Amino acid sequence: MREYADIKETLETRKDRSAWDKGVTIYALELLEEYAERAAYEGRQAANTAEFKEWLKNGASDWDQYSWGGSSLIYNSDIAERLCCPSELKKTRNGERRPNSREEWLDTQARALRQAAGRLTRAAF
Repeated sequence: MREYADIKETLETRKDRSAWDKGVTIYALELLEEYAERAAYEGRQAANTAEFKEWLKNGASDWDQYSWGGSSLIYNSDIAERLCCPSELKKTRNGERRPNSREEWLDTQARALRQAAGRLTRAAF
């Protein structure tokens, strides 16, 4: 596994153009901070990618449970602000309306967290 500073630098130097990609990177940086706290508590780094992914979820069975359980943002407006461009924010009235017909904002956040975990795992290993 790469060093914490190298992983953080890799994530921070990404050239994200869309609001979605920028939001996913912010989630990845937050997950990295939580991972660092867990590694300090455990006194070691994760042994492999499977353990790394489990530590990122912080006890949740999947990213839906992580999102709906309140382990990340909890307000629709905060999630919308992080993941949407200005025109999408206007269309959803800053998160008052659902993001699409199939999801709630917490489902959208779970999808973003899943992508962030993948991005973080690729940067770490």
